[in-house]
Amino acid sequence: MRSDKSKINEIFKGLEFTEDEIEIIASVFHKVTYKKGDILLKTGETTDYQYYTYEGCLRSYHTDLSGKEYTVQFAIKDWWMSDYTAFFSDSKSIMNIEVIQDVILYRICKKDKETLYAKIPRIESFFRKKLERAFAAFQKRILSNISQTATERYINFRNSYPEIEKEVKNYHIASYLGITTESLSRIRKEIASN
Repeated sequence: MRSDKSKINEIFKGLEFTEDEIEIIASVFHKVTYKKGDILLKTGETTDYQYYTYEGCLRSYHTDLSGKEYTVQFAIKDWWMSDYTAFFSDSKSIMNIEVIQDVILYRICKKDKETLYAKIPRIESFFRKKLERAFAAFQKRILSNISQTATERYINFRNSYPEIEKEVKNYHIASYLGITTESLSRIRKEIASN
């Protein structure tokens, strides 16, 4: 129980729970582990899960008709991930989710999440605030992609997510920024020489 309490407090930073609430939460959050290269979700599948990254790194990406990958999101420690279009609308996934470093995740299905909302309403507020921040971040990213140069986007990425840059391959960062790996290398050289 002490182990559950510690993990639950880490997942839901800022919330306090009774022992009964911890039991309820622990009963619906399931620890899963995956190895680098594993695929949690493929385009066209359905998903009922949202994942909390306890350790390791995931990425979600979309592949266009020509096979080019576009990284949409990374998830490192204390980040959440799913294909939210599929998760919220009960539709087919438009994303793939790949393990890019061995991970320990805690997952919850939609039905259990709704149960938590009913039994522990402050959890619904917790998730609403997370989604609001994520929506704002995605909106900023869209504006960045349409209004900034590749160099500006890279500098913003590096400043905003220094821990991710250390953990992922160059081609993942390049696909997140919407540039080629060669362009990323050139930008890094230019920055280093200034």
